[in-house]
Amino acid sequence: MNPTPPDVDEAARPEHLDPATFAFYRACLQALNEAKRPYLVGGAYAFARYTGIERHTKDFDIFCRQGDVDSLLSVLDGLGCETEKTFPHWLAKAYNPGTEDFIDVIYSSGSGIAVVDDEWFTHSVPETVLGVPVRLCPAEEIIWSKGFIMERERFDGNDVAHLLRARGHNLDWSRLLRRFGPHWRVLLTHLVLFGFIYPAERTQVPPEVQDDLVRRLQAETMAPPPADKTCQGTLISRAQYLIDIGPWGYRDARLEPGVKMTPADIAHWTRAIEADDKEAKPRS
Repeated sequence: MNPTPPDVDEAARPEHLDPATFAFYRACLQALNEAKRPYLVGGAYAFARYTGIERHTKDFDIFCRQGDVDSLLSVLDGLGCETEKTFPHWLAKAYNPGTEDFIDVIYSSGSGIAVVDDEWFTHSVPETVLGVPVRLCPAEEIIWSKGFIMERERFDGNDVAHLLRARGHNLDWSRLLRRFGPHWRVLLTHLVLFGFIYPAERTQVPPEVQDDLVRRLQAETMAPPPADKTCQGTLISRAQYLIDIGPWGYRDARLEPGVKMTPADIAHWTRAIEADDKEAKPRS
């Protein structure tokens, strides 16, 4: 593709971003806007908007409903990108061979929990990114999706803590509680850590929210444990609990109702662990 459209506004280019990469990302956003494809910007750009923390990443994240993935990829195909559904249950990619940059097209989470639905769009926030008008993923849904990322090589709890510090007073806590639903222990874990990380900022979390979650914990502690042996660790790490659902005989929580993963999705997601580990290792 030609990564340098004539209307590129250099004033909108962040200092860290290579001009060709900037032009590529901008061209993709403009093309999606012109084609009226529904998408949201997430990743580092949304995180910076909510927290003031700027990070330089190697890709650009956009979010959409699963039913809109093909139409978005067709637009990016038209720009000369090489596109693929890398993991069909949650992630597609558009690659620019000219600059070696990626657009990640995300429609769920790797665990099959945080599915992008209409509410992501209803509560999205207008913003300008790279000089292009866009809408950002809501802070609540970012917390929901990041809350389940607890891999050995990546833990997004720091991102959750920074979002709570910056946005706690303005969050829609009822929606956030509903998002976590039966996995409310994950949210409680992050809130306990938040109070440890920021003792002076504890009022960012409404006391009634913490009281509600603690009452649930107390009630569950007093109740008899469930009869079936299910390991929910696979919802927060695809690699660290394989022994549990293998030789130890626990049922994989990713097969439970409400989790959008099939056995084929799980197998594909698991096979990629070794390749991703090799890619993550520093080169000598």
